[in-house]
Amino acid sequence: MSGLLTVSGLRAGYGEAVVIDGIDLALGEGRSLAVLGRNGVGKTTLLNTIVGVTRHRGGTIALGGRDITRLRPEQRAQAGIGWVPQERNIFRSLTVEENMTAIARPGPWTVERVYGLFPRLKERRSNMGNQLSGGEQQMLAVGRALVLNPRLMLLDEPTEGLAPIIIEELLAALQRILREEGMSAIVVEQHAQKILGVTDEAVILERGVVVHRAASAALRQDAAALERYLGVAGKKVT
Repeated sequence: MSGLLTVSGLRAGYGEAVVIDGIDLALGEGRSLAVLGRNGVGKTTLLNTIVGVTRHRGGTIALGGRDITRLRPEQRAQAGIGWVPQERNIFRSLTVEENMTAIARPGPWTVERVYGLFPRLKERRSNMGNQLSGGEQQMLAVGRALVLNPRLMLLDEPTEGLAPIIIEELLAALQRILREEGMSAIVVEQHAQKILGVTDEAVILERGVVVHRAASAALRQDAAALERYLGVAGKKVT
């Protein structure tokens, strides 16, 4: 397993506020990481900092051995960062297909492969982005990130606000992307037990720092750690 992402002593936030304070992470090629924690502990800020949309206060970020700490967000995207933010950021005035073809880059993930992953999108390929349900918009957001053929995908609360049946469909797609296709990814998620079933590793944040690290399978069985850090075991983490 070769190293893909290395985060060292990362400090960042918004304005004068420091939200993450000295985070160290390493992710290997083809590995996936769940980032867990209660509300307001810095999970989204961590992803935003890797993307490059926060105020950097210290530390470094390297992707494939290249220091990307000072790169602009668009340069990080070109370097191989694919981002699925909470806001989804789809083009609402373009069709489903146009949303993907407008940004697609050469690589194994094509629009047709995304349709194979999300048949709902193929059925709605001519619908405008603003004509999709919330779940369909989320599928499109994931599809848009995939057709960029990134080296690393970042997904921020991909199941937030979705109906249970759509959550199961999306988690099944993530299982395929991460486990079968070997996409490297970091996933911030509130459904701890479910996301631990599809990722390789996990970290838990508190007050902007990593307080617990474990293999996802081990943490999934560790009721004491889930209760201590997240307040629940085997239930939805909000």
